[in-house]
Amino acid sequence: MKLDMYIVKEGKKLRCGYTTGSCAAGAAKAAATAFFNGSFPEFIEIDTPAEVVLKLKVEDPFLGEDYASCCIVKDAGDDPDATDGMQIYARISKRTDNKVVIDGGDGIGRITRGGFIGEVGEAAINPVPRRMIETEIRKVTDEGVDIVIYAPMGREVGKKTFNANIGIEGGISIIGTKGIVQPMSEEALKESIFREIDGIDSSGAEEIILYPGNYGEEVAKSLSRKEQGVKISNFIGEVISYCYYKGFKKVTLVGHIGKLCKVSIGGFNTHSRTCDIRMESLVYYLAINGAPQDLILQVQKCVTSEEALKIILDRGYKKVIDDMKIGCVERLKKYIKDTSYDIEVIMYSMEYGVL
Repeated sequence: MKLDMYIVKEGKKLRCGYTTGSCAAGAAKAAATAFFNGSFPEFIEIDTPAEVVLKLKVEDPFLGEDYASCCIVKDAGDDPDATDGMQIYARISKRTDNKVVIDGGDGIGRITRGGFIGEVGEAAINPVPRRMIETEIRKVTDEGVDIVIYAPMGREVGKKTFNANIGIEGGISIIGTKGIVQPMSEEALKESIFREIDGIDSSGAEEIILYPGNYGEEVAKSLSRKEQGVKISNFIGEVISYCYYKGFKKVTLVGHIGKLCKVSIGGFNTHSRTCDIRMESLVYYLAINGAPQDLILQVQKCVTSEEALKIILDRGYKKVIDDMKIGCVERLKKYIKDTSYDIEVIMYSMEYGVL
């Protein structure tokens, strides 16, 4: 059944959903209930790490002689999630020991790069969902069971996710650290970015290139950069800090002037809702370069960074842009508290290209 839980984001009331991990845990518990007690419940309740109890409708139940299976249909709420509406199945059978062994079947991806959610060759079922599944099974039985999680549409849906970028092939991942999906969650987006960085790190790469969006990626490709890259949205400070923590020897940041001008005066989350200091940054660098007041006031009235850039370049103040790039590097080094760290900044404009 749909989750009656809401958050307000940007003035909109949005319904929360539940993760593929919660679906897998619910399906596994329902199948275990039928296998050991003889019948399926219409609904199954599970606990989540978010301390929200979910009541999930059990679909497509089957009770055989030596196994039981059923599914929970994924409900992402108002989040634009590729896995919304998917059937997440669990099949349970008995073991001769008392272990709970969890594996992935059809439609569940396999890990091809080790080190962040499991070992190479294992099913892409993250640690928290694995714990949730075992916890719910142990509420039903102390006996040993084999559990296979599968998703008939997983291979197709997996192609619409970031899985290939993080070394997961052949299907979706069973994920979720809280069990609950918050619509358009920044934490979920950051987590996917971090996992992609983990994948590059596990490949042995010592340098990485970062870009806030698609166009930055195209600029990086046009420069024939050999580093593996990641799109990082607006989380510039946190992502570079994570790359530093992972041990990359060099980070290159490629971004539009409208994003990076904010970083140059200490704006590390560059979303316009969080940090709209574009003209302030340009005015600051004009002022320290001794620009006349009429130029400063003209730039201050601009609406877009491209408009302001044209005025600055036409007036012969290209050094302002060079200083801004230096400012980005210096601010980011202070952010990670290591002035010796190797950070390169490449700034571009839609009209002028690489600056």
